[in-house]
Formats: sequence, C-alpha cells, structure tokens
Amino acid sequence: MKLASSTIALTAALGWMALAAPLSAQEATETETETTAETTAEETSAEAEAGTEEADAAAEAETEAATEMEAEAESAETEIEAEAGAEAETGTATASDEDAAPAEDGIVEMVQGAEDAPVTVMEYASYTCPHCANWHETSYPQLKDYIDEGKVRFVYREVYFDRPGLWASMIARCGGEQKFFGISDMLYEQQRDWAAGGDPAAIAAKLREIGLKAGLDEAQLEACLTDGGKAQELVSWFEENAKADDITSTPTFLINGEKHSNMAWADMAEIIDGLIEE
Repeated sequence: MKLASSTIALTAALGWMALAAPLSAQEATETETETTAETTAEETSAEAEAGTEEADAAAEAETEAATEMEAEAESAETEIEAEAGAEAETGTATASDEDAAPAEDGIVEMVQGAEDAPVTVMEYASYTCPHCANWHETSYPQLKDYIDEGKVRFVYREVYFDRPGLWASMIARCGGEQKFFGISDMLYEQQRDWAAGGDPAAIAAKLREIGLKAGLDEAQLEACLTDGGKAQELVSWFEENAKADDITSTPTFLINGEKHSNMAWADMAEIIDGLIEE
C-alpha cells in the first residue's frame, strides 16, 4: 500500500491556486498601464509636462520610501539573527538535558531475536494492508526460523493508514512485549474478518474479540483503546520513523539498513544468507 498519495494531490492543487492569483493580478496591472499610456499620449504637451513633473516627484518619493524600508529590513534582520543565535544556544542545552535524562514514557520497540544477531530485519507494515497480511502468512514463518536460530534480529514497526490500523496496533501493544507478536499473528490471520467492515463500531468490536481470545480482559482493552495520549504518541512516533527511513509503501524492509519493498521470501533469504556468510 502507498502512503500519502491524497496529500500529494491536495498539495499540488493548492500550489496551482497560489500561483494563479498573482498571475491574474499581473495581467490586470499590465492592462491598466497600457490604457494610461494611450490616454497620456492624447493629452496636450502642457499636460504631458505636468505629468512628467508629477512622475519625477513620485519617483523621488518612492526612492526615499524604499531607502527607509531597506534600512528597517536590515535592522529587523539583525534582530532576528541575534534571537536565532540565542534560541540555538538554548536548544543545545535542552537537548543535552534530554539525552542525560530520557523520558520514562515512550513507545516500546517491538523486537524478536538475539541482540548480537548478524542480521537485523526491520519491517514497516500496516495491520490493514493486504500485502502485509500475505507476507506474514507466507514468509514470516520462514524468517522466524532464522530468528529462533539467533541469525536474525527482527524489528516490527507499525504503519497507520487509517483508524482501524491504529486500533489494531493498540490492541497488539495492550498485551505488552510478551503478547505483541502473538496478537499480531492473529490480526493478520483474521484481517479479512475484522478489517473489511465499514462500520467503525463493528471493527472495534471484532478487535476486542481478538484481544479477549489472546488473554486480555475487558478492563485492559477498555484502557488501551481509550488512551488518546498513547494513540497520538504512536502516530507521532510512526511519522518520525517513516520520514527518517523514507517509507512510502508497505510492507517495506530494512535489512542491515538497506531498504527493500514487498520482497518475496526467496529474495530476502538470499540477502540474509549472504550477510551471514560475510
């Protein structure tokens, strides 16, 4: 699935509208100038001389005004540069403080496999993406063998195309790190059942059923699904990661940092085996 196609189209439309307005104003100004020139040519020589004197006076006034505006602009620019320098110093100090004392709250990176595995496979996927469901059904079980053997460290990052995808992520994370991948398997296996419905209430109800089958209780599910702060945090985290890794579609894989899109298992296995042998 592709990301942000509607946003790109909207941005293009707004850009065209922004360019159209000044173009129309320019055409109107040119037309007005031509009309004034024709009228002036038909006036008497005395009127033309008077017009010339007035034009000279207006030009001098415009020059003086432009000089004053330039001086004010230079002064304002100097003030802005000074303020920017002060903000940069403050920002540096703040960043150092944050590095020294990271926030306790945050999004947990969902990982399987040994930290010292020779290969790291990071997947960006959406629970509502059919291609992602197909990959998890056909290829993930084979990747899991590499994970269990200590050859691959697998990092899973959620992508949010829509609200149901976000809700599914909140259900998967509701069980913590121990239940996350098991619930993810259930979400992909039953994707056609819960993601196909257009009624948000029906989708939420089916997601709750999956959570209950996974061993979560009603209180846990209610708390997770109504945590607006966590939902916003998840979306912000996704946007930051997707921008950093230039994610434009799902599923996308980073294999030891190298990006690949919607790979067949044979292609992925060939790359993994090659990296293990290095």
